[in-house]
Amino acid sequence: MSADPAARLDAAARQKLETVLALLREEQASVSSVVDERAWQVHVVDSLTGLEVADLREARRIADVGAGAGFPGLVLAVASPAAQIDLIESVGRKCEFMRGAIAAAGIENADVLNARSEDLASGEGREAYDAVTARAVGRLSTLAELASPLLKPNGVLVAWKGKRDEDEEQQLENASESLAMHPEQILDVGNRAGSQHRHLHVIRKTGPTPANLPRNPGIAKKRPKG
Repeated sequence: MSADPAARLDAAARQKLETVLALLREEQASVSSVVDERAWQVHVVDSLTGLEVADLREARRIADVGAGAGFPGLVLAVASPAAQIDLIESVGRKCEFMRGAIAAAGIENADVLNARSEDLASGEGREAYDAVTARAVGRLSTLAELASPLLKPNGVLVAWKGKRDEDEEQQLENASESLAMHPEQILDVGNRAGSQHRHLHVIRKTGPTPANLPRNPGIAKKRPKG
């Protein structure tokens, strides 16, 4: 992997992502706290570090949970045109921004789902995805719980986190059996990402979805397992 993750992008891909960032700068609704000249590094390059995970590079169907303004999901869609990316977001104004960005940039392999991930996992999204991504969404055990029913067995969650937190990692370890989600790898990508403390946590689904998942919307965040 190049020291510059953006080196994998050709000129057409760069133009698509520049279009997304231009719309982000113009957006009146607050969908991201970083819209200035730092946005390429903080949003695009940071998102591209996920492709250092082989399972994510090879995934053909990906769910981006809590997609927000579309990072990492939109970036992964542009960088991996053979993959289908579903951007799952419960906040309507963020969904509208992403839909507009997809149309303006001509990103054909990304769809926006205005839904809670728990509701999607109770229906057509159950065990439908090779990989799940999440950036700045919640604690590791919460993310693992949300991802488990969406993932096919042996699928992976890639979670973008900041500084490592021993208590948070132990909580995930404690919950791993009940979630069928095993912490597998932690990548330090801070020297390449938009944040010097950026870590990617790779968590693998180890079997069928536990029968009690998903719990009702919001419970995983309010009462995380572990």
